Amino acid sequence: MDVIIERACGMDVHKDNITACIMTPEGKEIQTFSTKTVFLLKLVDWIKEHSCTHVAMESTSVYWKPIVNLIEAEEIEFLVVNAQHMKAVPGRKTDVKDAEWICQLLRHGLIKASFIPDRNQRELRELVRYRRSIIEERARQHNRIQKVLEGANIKLGSVVSDIMGVSSKKMLYAIAEGIDDPGQLANMALRTLKRKKDELELALQGYVSPHQRLMIKTILTHIDFLTQQIDMLDQEVARRVNPYQEDIERLDSIPGISIRMAEQILAEIGTDIKNQFPSAAHMCSWAGLVPGHNESAGKRKSAKTKKGNKYLRSGLTEAAHSVKGSKNYLGALYRRTAARKGRKRAGIVVAHAMLRISYYLLTRKEMYVDLGEDYFNKQREQSIVRHALRRLEGLGYSITITKPEGS
Repeated sequence: MDVIIERACGMDVHKDNITACIMTPEGKEIQTFSTKTVFLLKLVDWIKEHSCTHVAMESTSVYWKPIVNLIEAEEIEFLVVNAQHMKAVPGRKTDVKDAEWICQLLRHGLIKASFIPDRNQRELRELVRYRRSIIEERARQHNRIQKVLEGANIKLGSVVSDIMGVSSKKMLYAIAEGIDDPGQLANMALRTLKRKKDELELALQGYVSPHQRLMIKTILTHIDFLTQQIDMLDQEVARRVNPYQEDIERLDSIPGISIRMAEQILAEIGTDIKNQFPSAAHMCSWAGLVPGHNESAGKRKSAKTKKGNKYLRSGLTEAAHSVKGSKNYLGALYRRTAARKGRKRAGIVVAHAMLRISYYLLTRKEMYVDLGEDYFNKQREQSIVRHALRRLEGLGYSITITKPEGS
């Protein structure tokens, strides 16, 4: 095989050490460095001394980030590669041989880099992912407070739609402070909830122990803290994506995708989409929203979806399930797929459609135009007519079909 890159470096990156192999026309050299910053700087200097133009490394957890930050600053081209894509022949595995094998593959152009966005994009990703984790934690706390109320025989969740709404929260704080009178608690209802005052009095009659009051107060305080953190992160994310506000609005025009979800999509796929993803199908494959290929001896085996970007996949799947009752194209697609394959597969199908639509909106600079809830019926218009005609004729009717004017 021809050597494509003359001066290359391959790295096997671990938590506490990095084994690096440099191959040049002058020969091969292998060294091991600690992952502390002082030694990482020595590693970069060593790479520069040998005039290496390309560096490749395995994507082990997050241990690649410190070295990538330094190499990126030196404007040396780097490739972070999935370890599964470049396994050597089994039986002779050491860190030294791994580094050597990575370097050999790099020199011959046989490895493909994972998508590593620039530093600003990576920071935006961290903020958006952390915000999502806090939102999920807050949801867990909502469930926890419901569990405590059930233990005290308080059936507030059976009357109100949102147990953390304005009225419900006032009642919960009052319960935490020691108020037991159901009538007094029910009087805290606001707006339309006042109509359910009698139901509230029955639901709020229970047996709350001092332990449960402490639990309610602690959980409410924790929820308020998490809400403050989410608001702070919302402001920081909004500041960072402000230059791409038009793209956010395009994504927000898709049914089921909110501003937060639009920010998450942009944080995960980046802003230079055309150069990173050649097509919509390529981007969907990268996100893990396409069927797998597993065929042998003419038999098709399990075609479960491949592993991809789990953050983008889970967010889009959640958005997909939110449109199941919508009267639009995506809602019709969900219901049509769910009827044949179940809700879980329908969620993946609609998430795939959402990501494809996102690709075209961002690359073509267009807003979303819905195809309509009757899109699939229009596609199958002739077959529907033939099917209905056969059924009516089977019942003994004589049918004359006239196409309406203007259609």
